[in-house]
Amino acid sequence: QVQLVESGGGLVQPGGSLRLSCAASRRLFSINAMGWYRQAPGKQRDLVATLTRGGSTNYADSVKGRFTISRDNAKNMVYLQMNSLKPEDTAVYYCNARGGPRQEDNYWGQGTQVTVSS
Repeated sequence: QVQLVESGGGLVQPGGSLRLSCAASRRLFSINAMGWYRQAPGKQRDLVATLTRGGSTNYADSVKGRFTISRDNAKNMVYLQMNSLKPEDTAVYYCNARGGPRQEDNYWGQGTQVTVSS
């Protein structure tokens, strides 16, 4: 089991920045990949960014150049730095941990709300 707790969400104006944090209950070295996903009301949960155990990253086209995923292995923490925020970024953001190919190896945090509005 991996417990994930997100924090750092809130209300921000367009063009502003937020940094989301995800605290994991296991060493990041033991997890194949970490990721951030987001879900707006009535919509599916979409991938935002991923970070593999080896350190490679991948981003959704909609956030590329604006968002950065990073980690602190010593603290078992994963971060999502969000810059130049747009109203369409408004969603609940979820931290994800993938420890294997099975559904039961896929873990989710409780989510943190990000609202981008003037």
